[in-house]
Amino acid sequence: MTSDAARLPLSVLDLSPVPSGSVPSSALHRTIELAQATESLGYKRFWVAEHHSLPSVSSSSPAVLMAAVAAATRTIRVGSGGIMLPNHSPLTVAETFRVLEGLHPGRIDLGLGRAPGTDQLTAFALRRSREALTADDFPQQYAELIAYVDGFAPDHPFAAIRAMPDDVPLPPVWILGSSLYGGQAAAAFGTGFAFAGHFGSVDPAEAVDGYRESFRPSGRPGAPTEPRVILAVAAIVADTEERAEQLARAHDLSMVRLRSNRPGPFPSPQEAAAHPWTDAERDLAASGRRFVSVGTPDAVREQLLRRAERAGADELIVTTNIHDPAERRRSYELLAGAFSLA
Repeated sequence: MTSDAARLPLSVLDLSPVPSGSVPSSALHRTIELAQATESLGYKRFWVAEHHSLPSVSSSSPAVLMAAVAAATRTIRVGSGGIMLPNHSPLTVAETFRVLEGLHPGRIDLGLGRAPGTDQLTAFALRRSREALTADDFPQQYAELIAYVDGFAPDHPFAAIRAMPDDVPLPPVWILGSSLYGGQAAAAFGTGFAFAGHFGSVDPAEAVDGYRESFRPSGRPGAPTEPRVILAVAAIVADTEERAEQLARAHDLSMVRLRSNRPGPFPSPQEAAAHPWTDAERDLAASGRRFVSVGTPDAVREQLLRRAERAGADELIVTTNIHDPAERRRSYELLAGAFSLA
């Protein structure tokens, strides 16, 4: 944890949410606009997610979106939060991220996850076989990815393959996780660890403590020599508590629909206010609200600092889903002011 909590770095995790009443492709343009805005506000990184076959999310091809974001910005680091490695061949990931690093030297992050980022049917379509769908071989996939850059053993079948362009390094790797496994993998591989505190299934502190205790430096160029932790958090900030709660209620409705297997475009506050909430939906919304920091800038700042301190995080990466793109940018603006980023 940084010694000065008030100077805790903040970053952005964006899912390209699709607001109701808009076309999905417009969310991609809003992502680029948000990246430009948050760069000017002093945020450190801008990561994009990988989700498939969700009508509420347009970020299905993070590498393509990263290229567009990096080209439209100048200084903010751009990364994947993350690339779901089982959905891709390790060679493709090595090549893609070397291309990105070659185009934007020193600004690219490679966040890797092992979840499918979708339902089982879509995962099957992505991976093309039942064997790949059920395989539990993330360590082997990671080792292959790194070997395309660091080199295979001379007798390895892939030893002659070159991940081009081979005059640039693989960007810094972060292992993502929402359970204890991600921290264990990051510690074993000697990478940074990014925990999904906005929906994770375990206590972030437990996952982070396990990572820090077991961390072993990899010795790879650019890899951390000591544990580095990013905690992902959800936040909704507005000028008044009343408006923040209205925005959060729409977030609640979106989450309830997703968890009820009824995903749809992100609702407006007006839709959430008019929704005929059932008792079961209210209970589900209340259980999900514990992951979201909601309120005015100072109130959310204190909530986030407590989350970071409890988890032992070195950095926070903030995801904010709000129907109106202007209000979403305003939320990040208010948060940046509360943390004195600029």
